[in-house]
Amino acid sequence: MPTETLIKLFKRDLSKLKEEINSYSNVSNLWQVDGLVSNSAGNLCLHLVGNLNHFIGATLGNTGYIRQRELEFSLKNVPKEDMIKQIDDTIVIVTNILKNLTEDDLKKEYRRNPSEDYMTTEYFLSHLAMHLAYHLGQINYHRRLLDQ
Repeated sequence: MPTETLIKLFKRDLSKLKEEINSYSNVSNLWQVDGLVSNSAGNLCLHLVGNLNHFIGATLGNTGYIRQRELEFSLKNVPKEDMIKQIDDTIVIVTNILKNLTEDDLKKEYRRNPSEDYMTTEYFLSHLAMHLAYHLGQINYHRRLLDQ
């Protein structure tokens, strides 16, 4: 079933996100930007957690999560421990919601706004997994370049 695959991918990459955040030797470097690097690892982490809690948690799971997207990029110096807890909580939410989706749920239309092209829930979940992987790669490079 596709949800089993998606659960494995989200768990894998969210666990890797936790590892990346924990690998910063200097906590202040989580919030560093330099030159053309306009998003810090800390802000990308907050963005990923917010994104998944909104699109999977609130939209598919009716968790009541209220996204504050602008804060995902403007908050600074959030304690590392708080970010790790948010990642752990996101793993639980994503896992619990995805394991309860049926094949019919995956085939339903998922529309974020009226002008958007048609997509299924399964397609959008795949998009979210790729979005997570994309920013996870950015965080990895950020850490290796700026946390020396």
